[in-house]
Amino acid sequence: MTLEEILKHDEKFRYQLLGRMQADCEYFLNCGGGTAIWGITVPEHIRYMKAIWKSFDKDKKPQWLGYRQIVAYERAMLAMKR
Repeated sequence: MTLEEILKHDEKFRYQLLGRMQADCEYFLNCGGGTAIWGITVPEHIRYMKAIWKSFDKDKKPQWLGYRQIVAYERAMLAMKR
């Protein structure tokens, strides 16, 4: 599914997908030993997460995941791949 297709979906779908992608980050960092995630590269995974997070109106941004946390995932995951 392309990013454009994802962003056309309703909020519930995007919240759920963002949650799944966050879980993938946690697995990658804690249990997966830096294995591939969601069938895409780390930079692409993070790019999707950032775009989905930004797609929510200011008052509907996820309380459970901030933009800074996505950036922290990005740094940690990229560091593991080196």
